[in-house]
Amino acid sequence: MKEKRRIESGVKIIPLGGLEQIGMNITAFEYEDSIIVVDCGLSFPEDEMLGIDLVIPDVTYLKENRDKVKGFIITHGHEDHIGSLPYVLKEINVPIYATKLTIGIIENKLKEHNLMKTTKRKIIKYGQSINLGCFRIEFIRTNHSIADATALAIYTPVGIVVHTGDFKVDYSPVFGEPIDLQRFAEIGKKGVLALMADSTNAMRPGFTMSEKTVGKTFDNIFADNTESRIIVATFASNVDRVQQIINSATKYKRKVVVEGRSMVNIIGTAKELGYLNVPDGVLIDIEEMKNYTNEQLVLITTGSQGEAMAALSRMAASIHRKITIQPGDVVIFSSTPIPGNEKSVSKVINELSMKGAKVIFQNTHVSGHACQEEIKLIYALTKPKFAIPVHGEYSHLIAHSELAQTMGIPKENVKLLSSGDVLELTESSAKVIDKVPAQGILVDGLGVGDVGNIVLRDRQHLSENGLIIIVVTLEKYSNQVLSGPDIVSRGFVYVRESENLMDECRYVVNDALERCLNSNVTDWGKIKMEIKDTLSEYLWKKTKRNPMILPIIMEV
Repeated sequence: MKEKRRIESGVKIIPLGGLEQIGMNITAFEYEDSIIVVDCGLSFPEDEMLGIDLVIPDVTYLKENRDKVKGFIITHGHEDHIGSLPYVLKEINVPIYATKLTIGIIENKLKEHNLMKTTKRKIIKYGQSINLGCFRIEFIRTNHSIADATALAIYTPVGIVVHTGDFKVDYSPVFGEPIDLQRFAEIGKKGVLALMADSTNAMRPGFTMSEKTVGKTFDNIFADNTESRIIVATFASNVDRVQQIINSATKYKRKVVVEGRSMVNIIGTAKELGYLNVPDGVLIDIEEMKNYTNEQLVLITTGSQGEAMAALSRMAASIHRKITIQPGDVVIFSSTPIPGNEKSVSKVINELSMKGAKVIFQNTHVSGHACQEEIKLIYALTKPKFAIPVHGEYSHLIAHSELAQTMGIPKENVKLLSSGDVLELTESSAKVIDKVPAQGILVDGLGVGDVGNIVLRDRQHLSENGLIIIVVTLEKYSNQVLSGPDIVSRGFVYVRESENLMDECRYVVNDALERCLNSNVTDWGKIKMEIKDTLSEYLWKKTKRNPMILPIIMEV
């Protein structure tokens, strides 16, 4: 009887984040009493999330099934794939499996959160397989904008699921070997049940250029600007890009200064683990800059996305303690703005230009993600029965699903999921059977999840309309007004220039109070509501504004 049930039950694929957005990638694979989790990333807040630092996935489903969870398998060391680990490990402490550099970067995070002693970590090599519950996971070499990226072949009781992770096809990578296309083909020959592939560039035709092409551009820029100090802004995690900047600096006999906390951390880790080759004496400390002239220096810095607190933005705004932008500096933006960051990036570019810097951003970046022809190549090699586009906004997923159909996958076999969907996969079918919680959890300072929609709505209200506080003191028992109403305004009007308005507000509140007390209303909640409603109506008539109103009643 049991044997029959095993054949019928399918593998559940549950994306808890990472769909309909770029970021917060985390997917659970479940079969009977085994769950494995691929990636555990964060995303950065949207503009309307006022004061929020980051967004992490809701792992309620994993907490409810804690006993089944066997481990986290991480595809590579980018924030949108590892950033939530310190938060999630506090709830679900299971081992982490990843390649060498990825584990090195994760360990930096674990040290910050004091989780090193309690977290098991296992370094896996390409070609190696691990057994977790009833899953076997094989690591396959891929290329990306960070070294040691891996795709996964997940051998499940119903068939093989291939997860590409973030990938591109680079035949001449800066570090390491090209993607192992041969292994993809061999697994394709065995028969792939489903392919979960990266959709980030699914709308871009052609191939992604090799990372090496950027090195040539850097060489040309260094050759053309021998008299200037060069500042390069890039993603901290793009170790290959940093390697190429160091190569050009060495060739043109310049010293390299690294600035920005995440940049210093990752370069330190990559150098220690042998993923970055830096000749002796090339890297210097920021304090030693004064010993060299401008034409002898290159700065590698964070802030290529215009983030307000990153090193480059602070330099542009003249608030960096150690580096001042000088006329004649050459600033290279070695990244493309992530959708939504264009405004911040152009603001920083304008500020730099006003200070007399020359800004270069053409041809200094290539994507780390596969374009259409590379995605097609993976389909051609793996020949999956089902296609599950992942990692992208909805428009990317749609473009990817159209690509899959051009590669011969029937439309009904392409599954477009939303975060939280539970897809059940059997040898012959794939259907969404359930939904689990998968809203992002907001992190503000040390608070995780204590800021929700209501608090955000209040922040929005305060940021748009300001605040008025009304303080009234009543005598105990008799409810006589002893003092007030006093009115305090913040972010609503400038009080010194609006004394008449404030006086009128006092009369309005007084009237409301008298009405309540004359009608023998003693419930403070009702009194506050009456004050609020009356004043709100009056202010709307007078100013067409809607400040937040907070009545405070004190008793003496």
